[in-house]
Amino acid sequence: MLHELRDDGYELSSERERIDLPRVHRWISTDAYWALGRPLEQMRAALAGSQPYGIYERGGGQVAIARVVTDGAVFAYLCDVYVDPAHRGRGLGGWLVKHLRDHYASLGLTRFVLVTKDAHAVYARHGFTDVEPGRWMQCDLRAPVGEQRGVRS
Repeated sequence: MLHELRDDGYELSSERERIDLPRVHRWISTDAYWALGRPLEQMRAALAGSQPYGIYERGGGQVAIARVVTDGAVFAYLCDVYVDPAHRGRGLGGWLVKHLRDHYASLGLTRFVLVTKDAHAVYARHGFTDVEPGRWMQCDLRAPVGEQRGVRS
């Protein structure tokens, strides 16, 4: 279990039962460009199928979330990293990413990946680099084959 406390009272925890599902769903489904409109049941299933981490304010509620999807041996995917707007600018996102990177490295995993459009600098400070073009591929399962973005028939 991962548990860290900062001097300013913020607490990072991997305790699954502390995740505030309604709050996390509201953040992700209304303010996260990558998951706008995500249904509550899909958010619940995503949390159940991954390792969620939260940051909590002393005497208050949850202020940040991240999920990691992993095989526990080689590979991990960091996703749904979100800090409540009222708590941004305090280094919480970087603190969360640093601890997750260190935690999964200590388990012996060799590859930790993520996708972002706008937070490259946050992740770069913790060792993430751009993936080499021409090697990684994706499949948008929402689009029929042949209508994938960038696919020509």
